[in-house]
Amino acid sequence: MDKTAIVTGAGSGIGRATAVRLAENGFRVVMAGRNLARLEETAGLCPQTAQTLAVAVDVGIEEDVVRLFDEAVQTFGHVDVVFNNAGIGMEALPVEETPLATFETVVRTNLVGAFLVAREAVRRMKAQKPQGGRIINNGSISAYVPRPNAVAYNMTKHAVLGLTKSVALEGRAFNIACGEIDIGNTATDMTAAMASGKLQANGTIAPEPTFDVRHVADAIVYMANLPLDTNVLSMNVMATAMPYVGRG
Repeated sequence: MDKTAIVTGAGSGIGRATAVRLAENGFRVVMAGRNLARLEETAGLCPQTAQTLAVAVDVGIEEDVVRLFDEAVQTFGHVDVVFNNAGIGMEALPVEETPLATFETVVRTNLVGAFLVAREAVRRMKAQKPQGGRIINNGSISAYVPRPNAVAYNMTKHAVLGLTKSVALEGRAFNIACGEIDIGNTATDMTAAMASGKLQANGTIAPEPTFDVRHVADAIVYMANLPLDTNVLSMNVMATAMPYVGRG
């Protein structure tokens, strides 16, 4: 295979699992994140024959995102797939108690960062030969049904869905496919608190099931391997028994 994938947030969780799985499937993988040491740990989990590149960036900084794509193109020549994955959660707070600083921090990574990565991906994919590529945004079940006490997170994930649809619409004339994966409680550090109980929409506290992150990585590999005339606009992968259907 002669395909290059960029994975943001590749130093842990879903990003790490996906970067490794893409490498196992023959992709050349550019791993991006704020912590270079964590990215190098991810690279060390890949097959010894894999071609990887670790780039320390903050996706909320425009210059960092441009540099990420510059280094990817300089190293591998072409960008075929971008997994726009970097994101953060927030402390559980009611709307009226959410500080502006908390809101802005979440928006900067989850929304501004997602926009900057998608925008730069479109620029490079339009300009390269052959033209085109695939962008996969990491949304959330919270893009459709919010959790209580997570207003900033809920807002950004609703907005990522709008980003996905906008890029899918504008990109199709340039052989750019854009889709979204919406994940429900994969077992990562970010969801570690699920087992001890999460506030539900009816006001109760209940534990929530999780599932193995490798199933998310496998889903992204499936999307990444599709021909560009075929797109998964949205895919929901979730723990079967999590409270999503009927939530609220």
